[in-house]
Amino acid sequence: MTWVFLICAVLFECAATLSLRMASQGGSKKWFIAVVAGFLAAFVFLTLALDGGLALGVAYGIWAASGVALAAVASRVLFHEPLTKVMGTGIGLIVVGVLVIELGAAH
Repeated sequence: MTWVFLICAVLFECAATLSLRMASQGGSKKWFIAVVAGFLAAFVFLTLALDGGLALGVAYGIWAASGVALAAVASRVLFHEPLTKVMGTGIGLIVVGVLVIELGAAH
């Protein structure tokens, strides 16, 4: 369940960040509710993942890095923001970095 909690934390954080984008563009106040609820849920799930025994460095590294990568891809799809080859390379490096962190934590 620890990994499920961490995945939920990443998804809620990304949803909150995308909602923040909508709220900042003159969206209704309902988007601000989505922002607050999304970040609150993300922190609750991150806390549950930590409580389940996941190391802080691993959990936070995966949470933050995955959120950045997912937000970049989602903003391309939803908001037609640029996603250049250099940015794609950065996302690839994030994925490799997350894997290295996980492998390092196993020792």
